[in-house]
Order: sequence, then C-alpha cells, then structure tokens
Amino acid sequence: MALRSTPRQDEGADRTDTGTGTAARRLRRRSPRSIELVGVAGFLVVAALTVFMIAPHGSTSVSGVFWNDWVSTEFGPLGPADVDALIKVRQAGLWEIPVGQQAQDRAQLDRVREVGAILAEDHILMDEQLRGVAAQLDVRLPSTPNPDQQRWMDELSGLSGAEFDRVFANRLRFAHGEVIAVLAEVRAGTRNELVRSFCQHGMLMVLRHITLLESTGLVEYEDLPEPRPPERRPQN
Repeated sequence: MALRSTPRQDEGADRTDTGTGTAARRLRRRSPRSIELVGVAGFLVVAALTVFMIAPHGSTSVSGVFWNDWVSTEFGPLGPADVDALIKVRQAGLWEIPVGQQAQDRAQLDRVREVGAILAEDHILMDEQLRGVAAQLDVRLPSTPNPDQQRWMDELSGLSGAEFDRVFANRLRFAHGEVIAVLAEVRAGTRNELVRSFCQHGMLMVLRHITLLESTGLVEYEDLPEPRPPERRPQN
C-alpha cells in the first residue's frame, strides 16, 4: 500500500528559515559596501570640519580669512590686515591733505592754521612713500576718501572761523585715533617686512599729529571713544 506523505510540521518553518537565510546572505553580501560608503561619508565630514578649523583667521579684513587671501611676496606673506592698513593710510591722506590746506584760509586761530599746514605736508610725503610700498607689494590703493571722510570734508567746507577750528580739531583727532589703532595692531603681528617698517613710520607720524591737534586746546576728549576695559581686551 502506498504511503501518503504528510507535511511535516516544520516545513513552513523551513521555508521561513530558508527565506531568512537568503535575506541574511544578501545582507552579508551588501554589508561591506554599505560600510565602505558610510566610512567615506564620515571621512569627508571630518575632513571638511578640519579644514574649517585650521583655516587662518586674521583681524579686521577687507575680503575674507582663507588661504587665498594671503599673497607671497619677497618681503614675506601679505595678509588682509596688511592691505587694509595701507588702504586706511591712503584714505586718511586723501581727505587730510585738502582739509589741512583749507585750514590755512578758513581757520581763525594761528595754531590751527599751523597744524593744518603740517598735517597736509606730512601726508603728501607719506602718500608718496605709501604708493611706493603699494607698488612693490602689488596692492591697489583707493582714489577717494571713505564715506565718513567725505562727509567731514563737506561739513568743513561750509564752516569758517572759530567753528571751523573746533570741528577741524575734533574730526581729525578722532580719525587719527582710529588709524593709529590699526597701524599698531598690524605692526605688532604682520609677517611682511615692508609693511612692518611702513606701519612703524606711520605710527610715529600719526602720534605726532595727535599731539599737534591736541595742542590747539580744542579737542573734546569726552567725545572720543573710551579705551576698552581689560575684560574686553584679547587675553594673552
């Protein structure tokens, strides 16, 4: 008599196990590739973060803080802060020369007329030196004052006598305080030999002008920016 075959109780389980085993084998076949892709993605993330963290960070810059903002010169690396200092000295001369010359006609006090003449003459000489430095470093200098300086020039053009003297002394004293701070910071940290020498000479001239302007007796010190308190200065 023929024996009827009966399904085994574990037959369904075998099929399930077989399906599970096939899926597991497929997973095992894909795992190395998946791990490789995850590894590559992780590497790219880490590399991007590393580049961001080690990119050089400069002070008040004109165009950014990445490697392509630095230029190699025969006098050493030229950075954004170096270029910014040269631009600021150039713009200072562009408005102080005409205003200093104007003081000789519009000022009431003899001392203001004298100071105006000295400032104009000094900036003419400084501008000549600056253009030589910029040519050696291939730096393009501006040909117009900045908006604040242009506004001060317009203001002084409408004044004469005692009011001209007061505004002249205070506008120029404020401006010289800003420029000497920029020159001092760049002089302290620049990697460029030519910029270092120029900034040192520029600081001496600006300090002389500050003293001359204060000698008029017209500077209103309470209107000048206060020095930063110790807790707001960079820590050594």
